[in-house]
Amino acid sequence: MQAIILAAGMGSRLGNLTEVHPKCMVEVSGISMIERMLRQLDDKNLEKIVIVNGYEHQVLEDFIGKIDINTKIEYITNHIYDETNNIYSLFLAKDVLLKDDTVLIESDLIIQEGMLDQLFNDTSKASALVAKYEPWMDGTVVTLNESDEITDFIGKADFNYSNIDTYYKTVNIYKFSKEFSRDFYVPYLDSYMKSSGVNEYYENVLKFTALIPNYTMKAIINKNFDWYEVDDVQDLDIANVMFARTTEEKLALMQKRFGGYWRYPRLIDFCYLVNPFYPNERLLDEVKSNFSRLVRDYPSGMSVNTLLAAKHFKVRDEQIVIGNGASELIKSLMEKLSGNIGIITPTFEEYPNRSNHLNVINLDSSKIGYEYDTDDIITFFDDKNLDSLLLINPDNPSGNYITHNDVIKLVAWCKKNNIKLVLDESFIDFVDDGDITSLLKTDILDEYPNLYLVKSISKSYGVPGFRLGILATSDLEVIKFIKKDVSIWNINSFGEYYMQIVDKYKKNFEQAMIQFVNVRNDYYNNLVKIPNMKVHPSQANFIMIELLNGYTSKFVTEELLAKYNVFIKDLSPKTGFDGEFIRIAVKTPEENQSLLDGLDTIMRGPIHETSSN
Repeated sequence: MQAIILAAGMGSRLGNLTEVHPKCMVEVSGISMIERMLRQLDDKNLEKIVIVNGYEHQVLEDFIGKIDINTKIEYITNHIYDETNNIYSLFLAKDVLLKDDTVLIESDLIIQEGMLDQLFNDTSKASALVAKYEPWMDGTVVTLNESDEITDFIGKADFNYSNIDTYYKTVNIYKFSKEFSRDFYVPYLDSYMKSSGVNEYYENVLKFTALIPNYTMKAIINKNFDWYEVDDVQDLDIANVMFARTTEEKLALMQKRFGGYWRYPRLIDFCYLVNPFYPNERLLDEVKSNFSRLVRDYPSGMSVNTLLAAKHFKVRDEQIVIGNGASELIKSLMEKLSGNIGIITPTFEEYPNRSNHLNVINLDSSKIGYEYDTDDIITFFDDKNLDSLLLINPDNPSGNYITHNDVIKLVAWCKKNNIKLVLDESFIDFVDDGDITSLLKTDILDEYPNLYLVKSISKSYGVPGFRLGILATSDLEVIKFIKKDVSIWNINSFGEYYMQIVDKYKKNFEQAMIQFVNVRNDYYNNLVKIPNMKVHPSQANFIMIELLNGYTSKFVTEELLAKYNVFIKDLSPKTGFDGEFIRIAVKTPEENQSLLDGLDTIMRGPIHETSSN
């Protein structure tokens, strides 16, 4: 067995990272892609590794010469690398293909240890590593029959997004037997080159395997190994996370991303908080049916979108402003506040982060077990000369909930003492009592002009990608200020269209919330069975857990990520905690079970340092 690595390209999409050396020398997590690949191949007892180079070929050869590996290295140089595509590079190595069974690999791949064994252990005459198609993938895809034989190779020009459920992405790692190369691939490669030229791709020749029964290619479906193809700086950024040297480093990099975890298909995100049961498929289908028009058209301005928000939440349009997520409105609102502000810690840190111009007075809820009610708040802040007070209800991250009547009591106390109450109800829809709990009503806003109600639409409505949030108050001066402060098109067309159609799906939403409450209750009941934890009651779509008996939040968070691909919120860096705490989202029963299984194993096992990847 031998290997051929195609490494002739310039890697121009990586910018200045490839100014003086080829693409395969770019480092991912401290080691170049070519060195990583060579070391993985060096363990396979190959006769030799042939590298087809091109751009800065001498730089590459000098670099590889310093890598300590046992396998013999040979080079073939594509001197017209800038005028050809990879079919020509492989054509230059056609004589090598005829000498032995060959593993063919592209040099811009990062693969997890063990992934190659799936191919090496296969006995087919020709095989290809493939992976189920995911949205982040680009390039050639294949279709398979029931025997996992490749029935078609589909390039970009023929890719059909309506068929993605049937597609598998080629990993760009193939194994050809010597007979397959001799009897099929090399002759067809010669013919294809003569008819189509040097600016094509070697996969185009493999397409003929689907047409000739004797040369069927077997698909080896990747089984839970990470891999990534690095074409540009964004790919490099993602690869650095996936192949971080330690779990600690990987976790730190992921925590800095603040989303976009759909790029990591095996990851289960228990950190960011959305409704797992809504929106329903019919609503999404309605959005999809208008996708083309929504992409091409400008959204309406603030006045129109305000009317949509007012209609949905049943308030007057002058009482409400819609934002590009609640975070946009929080920024503007906090700028209008002055003097002393009361904040219950720990809390959602977007509010403290926007309070640098204020004198913040903290009620430390850790001293009262992270559970509090209106009387606790009034008792603490009664003599603090507050100008404003923040209440998140249910609270994030504790899940603490204050009942409707108690919140009315608090807003009345604030009104009596000339205190502005910022009430964040982003998680209110998850409360067992449902709609009756919310203060988002015209009569309440009219009665309490000191009330500023913030609500994220992302959380309960499950559409964080649309970036929607609202602020409601009868302080019309604040509403006018915020409408001028945000941009004229602060809501995109998808968000606007969602607000236009969402009322049609009210019953679906109500059913989703009933389902959610039942799932949360089962989830909580299973969590409390796990040892070495104190599980705090929650009326939100997450649950806060205190870790006991020496288990640290850092240890548990890293163990879940390293061993179960589960990403949770480590609360230890947040202000206001006395002890070791984590926060976990409530997701589908299947996803919840994945976390429960991992957490149960970890919390019954020894405490030790998480090993490197």
